Amino acid sequence: MKLIKTTDAVGHVLCHDLTRIIPGQEKGPAFRKGHIVTSEDIPVLLSMGKDNLFVWEMNDEMMHENEAASVLCDICMRDDPNMLRSEPSEGKIEIRASVDGLLKIDREKLNIVNSMGEMMIATVHGDTPVRKGDKLAGTRIIPLIISKDKMEKAKSVCGDGQILHILPIEKLRYGIVTTGSEVYKGLIEDKFGPVLKAKMDEYSCEFVKQIVLPDDKERITKAILSLASEDKCDVVLVSGGMSVDPDDKTPGAIKETGASVVTYGAPVLPGAMFLLSYLETDGRTVPVLGLPGCIMYASRTIFDLVLPRVLAGERLTSEDISRYGEGGLCLNCEVCHFPNCGFGKA
Repeated sequence: MKLIKTTDAVGHVLCHDLTRIIPGQEKGPAFRKGHIVTSEDIPVLLSMGKDNLFVWEMNDEMMHENEAASVLCDICMRDDPNMLRSEPSEGKIEIRASVDGLLKIDREKLNIVNSMGEMMIATVHGDTPVRKGDKLAGTRIIPLIISKDKMEKAKSVCGDGQILHILPIEKLRYGIVTTGSEVYKGLIEDKFGPVLKAKMDEYSCEFVKQIVLPDDKERITKAILSLASEDKCDVVLVSGGMSVDPDDKTPGAIKETGASVVTYGAPVLPGAMFLLSYLETDGRTVPVLGLPGCIMYASRTIFDLVLPRVLAGERLTSEDISRYGEGGLCLNCEVCHFPNCGFGKA
């Protein structure tokens, strides 16, 4: 930085806040650090007794923090209509969702940019459902000015791509197969159906049909195939009978449909006995989810982590499920703040 006369300061960047005091009225910063001095500012600065100013030495090889924050914002979202950016404020730009959906983050590119030094992109966790207006990210550089060459290197990390995406969550048609001889016989009330419907209602999905069956593998298999093929359900939820108890037939019934089983078991509590599979029928791919009993009583489970990704059209792999291990323990907080918590976040 250098000391210059205020009258020569137009176009220069202030190095620190400048406080103005009007007795009996106000005391506060009239100009913030990083402000670019304009000709209109000169009389105000002189009236504040500022005949000289400390400024950053700007040249054609340097970029101001506001412009640099905009560059980082560009590589996050480009001109994606699913996201909105704020105006620069104190060198920072915020990015918010303009639609409901599932946030996806290119973690590799994000880490590369953040490891370059003097710049930062802070985001919420990826694979998280977001609502219109939710804050997604903030961008800024650390100093007041930065070399243009360095910002060009940051831009080259993404090429024409972007770090953030919002996938739309589809309002899919779904059916439920509820298993359990005790429910089928009316010995106990079905608790699964109302819970699953409430969770699907969160995403405005269309309920098609619920079929209640005893622990009969053949009948469960036929019900799943019927919902997928005849009723044209986009998703089939199979509740109950997911343990290793010999009377529990659900995992075997799902396999008998010919569905490709991605995983039977997940490193998540609640929800360890979760099963994820995909059934090919009539040229369509129908996710078939085997749901353990914890979904009836736990406020948030593996189902809440996987469901928005399924509704966004992702085909999850066993590796995707394995990654839930770090953060896969729900703490059963007295007041649940999901998804704004650590559950399911690595």
